[in-house]
Amino acid sequence: MKNRYRNLDRIRSLDPVRDYVEIYRTMVRFEFPWDLKLALNLAFNRTFSTPTVAAILASTGELTKRTQRRVDDTGLLMFEIVLHGFDHPRGRAAIRRMNQLHRPHRGVPADEFVYVLACLVVVPLRWLDRYGWRRPCCHEREATYRFYRELGEHLGVNGLPDSLAELERWFDDYDRAHLVPNEPAATIERATRSLLLTRLPRALSPLGNALVSALYDERLRAATGVPPPAWPVRAGLHAALKARAAIQRHLGRPRAVGMFEDGINTKSYPDGYEISELGPGPAARSR
Repeated sequence: MKNRYRNLDRIRSLDPVRDYVEIYRTMVRFEFPWDLKLALNLAFNRTFSTPTVAAILASTGELTKRTQRRVDDTGLLMFEIVLHGFDHPRGRAAIRRMNQLHRPHRGVPADEFVYVLACLVVVPLRWLDRYGWRRPCCHEREATYRFYRELGEHLGVNGLPDSLAELERWFDDYDRAHLVPNEPAATIERATRSLLLTRLPRALSPLGNALVSALYDERLRAATGVPPPAWPVRAGLHAALKARAAIQRHLGRPRAVGMFEDGINTKSYPDGYEISELGPGPAARSR
């Protein structure tokens, strides 16, 4: 319990308008590494599931045939920016690569790109509100919003609401109207589910599919054609996550070494990677 809130005290001493990259980096690497890694996965799953985006992704086959590599590519580009910031050469290289990968899809409605950023803000914050060892403070909420607002500016995304509260309202309205059942989303979900299953402890493998389904909310399950798991599975997962949070809160200590201290390691690139080569090649993007 000693110094459990040391990082929070430091975060509260910073200015979220100026120091949002540092605050968000601390959240990801030190305060909530497991939670935010999982919650960002769930956020990306949601962005893959609107009919417009799901149809594009299913047509390329990248997420269904090369699932592990495409998921690794997405995570690497995102975490390069988190680790190094927007002004570092590696952060700039990651943004440049993101823009190259998105260029063929400029015909996608602008609101779809806003929705992607909104998912990356709202879904993880709500996960932490429910299952984090503590709820994010106001500085962390503002820093999360500002981090992704700047990312959106670098990616040429227009129309992002002007505050976190407005973004949450926009997200709920858009999610309700556009996250609807569609077959491409179901196809992508079946592929990405296989990766979530590999992260479960072996003892839980008999319940794997039900547990993954229980991580989704009702609207995401409906959009991807996933039947609701039995209520004992949902209740058991909820209780386990709450118990984990309580144990961390009362018995945990701040991490001495942050996540990714030795770099970002992935299954797809055991010998390292070049940022400029992440993502599908030109032929795949043009299909």
